[in-house]
Amino acid sequence: MQQKLIFTNLVGKAIDDLVAELGNPQAFVIVDVNTAQYVLPTLSEQSAAVQAASIITIKAGEPNKTLEAVQGIWKSLQDNNATRSGVIINVGGGVVTDLGGFAAATFKRGMRVINVPTTLLGAVDASVGGKTGINFNGYKNEIGTFTEPLASIISTGFFVTLSQQELLSGYAEMLKHALLESSEELAKLLSYSVVYPIFDPEKLLELLKQSVSVKQRIVDQDLTECGARKALNLGHTIGHAFESLGFKRQSPVPHGYAVAWGCVVALVMSHMKLGFPADTMTQFAKYVNKNYGAFAFSCDDYQQLITYMQHDKKNVRPGEICFTLLSAVGEPHINECVSDDDIKAALDIYRDLMGV
Repeated sequence: MQQKLIFTNLVGKAIDDLVAELGNPQAFVIVDVNTAQYVLPTLSEQSAAVQAASIITIKAGEPNKTLEAVQGIWKSLQDNNATRSGVIINVGGGVVTDLGGFAAATFKRGMRVINVPTTLLGAVDASVGGKTGINFNGYKNEIGTFTEPLASIISTGFFVTLSQQELLSGYAEMLKHALLESSEELAKLLSYSVVYPIFDPEKLLELLKQSVSVKQRIVDQDLTECGARKALNLGHTIGHAFESLGFKRQSPVPHGYAVAWGCVVALVMSHMKLGFPADTMTQFAKYVNKNYGAFAFSCDDYQQLITYMQHDKKNVRPGEICFTLLSAVGEPHINECVSDDDIKAALDIYRDLMGV
């Protein structure tokens, strides 16, 4: 069943309408410590279903997306006699929807889920498409499922509480979608500023709808990522490796920043292997460098990054590292296997482009 995408700033009403359609089942709201403080009180005033629900609070941040956190959710559900007919309402960013979605998908073999993303990254990426999961043994999203939520309620109303870093992190996924869509969409995003005080929520909502529609169209073709959905991996193979290296250094980097840097590397590889236009590659790299800075690493880190990439879930065969690359904006090529030597060459060029 395809998830519903509801774009509205009347979030409480949308939740109550959905819960009523389900017959007003037992409801559980999963929040992290930040959304518990800044979002939940307002949402409880707006929604009778949220006000009546059992609240499950988890720690915030990617390092807490662990099996231990899932076990805590399972125990809370069990202690409250949750059944498969209940509904879980995930209120938060990508960590909450990933964790809450995974807990829901596995508790009693599946509970229904409504996602209420409170970050731009959660709205454009984690809350849409049915991926759930946790990090395991030092690798990002190593354990998970493909389980679509009943609905995602997307609003820009919560974004006023976001930091500049959080806004940019979400915007990186929008840039990735534009690279997959068309030169026109990419030009729109490269000309829009998500930087305070220029940030315009209404304009962003318009761009967000278009961006989410790109992802939803691809997911509808291939929910379980056997083919077309791998296009959405653009920038993620190396991006996840950057994140893993950040974890190892005990200096985590935001997911969207890692994706932005990963897209630069992917465009370099695309130019090397498929003739992607050098001017577009350079323009994109300059935009990323200006807004996101650069992930710093040296040639001494190359082998560790390659080891992380070898664990990417989208690799086709053991020992091969596969990427989504582009021959042009809007023309993705999946399962492009790249040699270790070419990866190292692309990392060299990335460091030159980004001044690392």
